Amino acid sequence: MSQETNYTEENIRSLDWKEHIRMRPGMYIGKLGDGSSPDDGIYILLKEVIDNSIDEFVMGAGKTIEISIQGNKVIVRDFGRGIPLGKVVDVVSKMNTGGKYDSRAFKKSVGLNGVGTKAVNALSTYFRVESTRDGKSASAEFEYGELTNQDLLDDTSRRKGTKVSFIPDESIFKNYKFRNEYIEKMLKNYVYLNPGLTIVFNGEKFYSENGLKDLLEENIKESDTLYPIIHLKGSDIEVAITHSKTQYSEEYHSFVNGQNTTQGGTHLAAFREAYVKTIREFYNKNYEAADVRKSIVSAVSIKVMEPVFESQTKTKLGSTDMGGNLPTVRTYVNDFLKTHLDNFLHKNPETADKLQRKILQAERERKELSGIRKLAKERAKKASLHNKKLRDCRVHLDDLKNDRRLDTTLFITEGDSASGSITKSRDVNTQAVFSLRGKPLNSYGMSKKIVYENEEFNLLQAALNIEESMEDLRYNNIVIATDADVDGMHIRLLLITFFLQFFPELIKEGHLYILQTPLFRVRNKKKTIYCYSEQERRDAIEELKPKPEITRFKGLGEISPDEFKHFIGDDMRLDPIMLDKDMSIEELLEFYMGKNTPDRQDFIINNLKVELDIVGAEDENK
Repeated sequence: MSQETNYTEENIRSLDWKEHIRMRPGMYIGKLGDGSSPDDGIYILLKEVIDNSIDEFVMGAGKTIEISIQGNKVIVRDFGRGIPLGKVVDVVSKMNTGGKYDSRAFKKSVGLNGVGTKAVNALSTYFRVESTRDGKSASAEFEYGELTNQDLLDDTSRRKGTKVSFIPDESIFKNYKFRNEYIEKMLKNYVYLNPGLTIVFNGEKFYSENGLKDLLEENIKESDTLYPIIHLKGSDIEVAITHSKTQYSEEYHSFVNGQNTTQGGTHLAAFREAYVKTIREFYNKNYEAADVRKSIVSAVSIKVMEPVFESQTKTKLGSTDMGGNLPTVRTYVNDFLKTHLDNFLHKNPETADKLQRKILQAERERKELSGIRKLAKERAKKASLHNKKLRDCRVHLDDLKNDRRLDTTLFITEGDSASGSITKSRDVNTQAVFSLRGKPLNSYGMSKKIVYENEEFNLLQAALNIEESMEDLRYNNIVIATDADVDGMHIRLLLITFFLQFFPELIKEGHLYILQTPLFRVRNKKKTIYCYSEQERRDAIEELKPKPEITRFKGLGEISPDEFKHFIGDDMRLDPIMLDKDMSIEELLEFYMGKNTPDRQDFIINNLKVELDIVGAEDENK
């Protein structure tokens, strides 16, 4: 018989603002992470501070934002109106305190809940805010959210504005590192959405004159566009549209009040619907929606009064109304496209003709594939019932709360031993495993037909749920987990080729990673150190004097499930797969998977040297 647990007044606790944020950080910033993913917490902290500076620019105050990141210390300086001096401490340490509750001071702002900078403060070992206005300055310093110092200067020659400095807490964001690639993409989005704004990051300037048109030009090579980018602007809406010559699926960049809504929302759903409706009416043909949108590359930005987002991280818009006296989001977007896109196509018959031919080509391809797709779906459904290629997590993406949605991961492994180790070690709530059978097919240069005809690709596509749209992606992180040998490298390359060829937006949106696993285990009776490089091995040997036991892991299957827990848990190391902005996908695939040119042979030889050095060092140790 179970013993009854006492439940009294002593069990009831009241947490202050910083304790609650530190105890439940996911409620405020989504997932934590180490900086290897663009939606990791350290970037959300940075974004929360920058958003306040952006709101100043939107209100006509301050045209420049200066950002510096040296090591783990972040400094953001704007030249806006400055925080009212008597409220400097309150706005960064009192929940539900801020100027954005007053629509006279901030209109169409992203930050409405008075939470952002409080979360940054509470989750930082060091936080400092300084405001300058009317020739006076006030500052406050905090540690772990606790006020440690504050000053008020009656006379200063500093320019007006706000300066925020912080160092994220390494006990919360373990082993974190800021990646400039992610920060630069974030900053580019800010300037695309705010033409006339200059952001200076570690000395490099970011500026845009043409808004979302510049964004699409950054994301798609001119040689890959079917027609020149269509750029349309209204008072509270801006869209840019083109179609890719080579890409199969749809690609969208969506924004609300300057916030990158990576999970879309009501405005993106309205755009996709309105675009199809406008195209059908223009050509007076009831084309299939999938044919109309196939290969589209587009960006849409709207401004909404008091937007409602589905989580504190503001990645998905939930608002159905534009606010004020404006109509619903759906009606507003539909009316805008119906007028402006229709007018554009009438004035540009050459673009209209290319677009229609693209739709007709998509229609032909869809009909050719219809029988194959039906059989492929049946095979995928049958396979999911009768084999164990996919060992799913307990809760699916649609069922997850917003604070756990970003943690869902699919490991793609090769071989029963490797997949078995990961399966036994994983977090069954959020981590799934897909087991490959042998090396995947080299899909370079093949048509989409191969995705349905090849069992491995068909089942992988079904597991990810990405056939129709990235909006239905079931796992936020897709991790290739293969051995760190020549065969493992080849499998990685073949899988990356598959995603580049058919689902490049998975990579563009930062969903694809390589799992790092240790090459060595160095231990003595008191301590075990896992080493991911030859240098780490040397450092571990030095630390664990005298002669420690050294084990070289030759494959994932050799690592016991108990040990594997360390490598796919809180300390998991991931290398993100990123696209070189100066090289098109076509050029990438041709270089890596085309004929063996001298350039590629040189690249392989030079990059194999690292692996050969490791093997050589291991032989010396024997």
